[in-house]
Amino acid sequence: MKRSLLLPMLMLAAVCGVANAEKADSTKPTNIEADQMVYDDVRQVKTFTGNVVMTRGTLIIKAGRVVLTTDQYGYENAVLYAAPGSLANFRQKRDGGPNLWIEGQAERIEYSEQTEVSKLFQRAHIQRMDGDRITDEVNGEFISYDSRAEFYSVNNTASGESKPGAGRITAVIQPKNPPPDGTATPAQPAAKTTPAQPAPRRQSGKDQ
Repeated sequence: MKRSLLLPMLMLAAVCGVANAEKADSTKPTNIEADQMVYDDVRQVKTFTGNVVMTRGTLIIKAGRVVLTTDQYGYENAVLYAAPGSLANFRQKRDGGPNLWIEGQAERIEYSEQTEVSKLFQRAHIQRMDGDRITDEVNGEFISYDSRAEFYSVNNTASGESKPGAGRITAVIQPKNPPPDGTATPAQPAAKTTPAQPAPRRQSGKDQ
């Protein structure tokens, strides 16, 4: 059975590792809000423009414009464009815990149902969270994730190639078991001091 066209962002849930999107989301209806919608039946293209908000269960997608296309073979593709001065973004709950989330953003996000590849272009950022705590995150000009091969890459140019001098990608991985909140860092033992030696007693003239 083919996946719904809104599953593009579900695939992004593994970009930072073995993150699995909330499985229950695939059974929920998709709701789309926008300022305008244009449907080209001949080309099989649906375009939503203006403060686009798409929700499906715990998945929330926000963008300035979203273009949904069905190709000649029936495969669906989604492209999310950021509003001027902003970023297209998504947030979704992950399986594996009561408060695990994944968030991502970029100037443009593409998904191909046929290849099952998700791509984030320009100022791309993905982070996994446990509640409000970020557990790991990656940044780059281009992030690609192949859900079939469970393979992802981060590059320093939006073309998908890494070039010397074009910038640096960054990744931050937090400890899996951070100390509990309120736990103080163990105090360092105080340095040992040598007791002061008494000054030598001055002899009086009688003793000389």
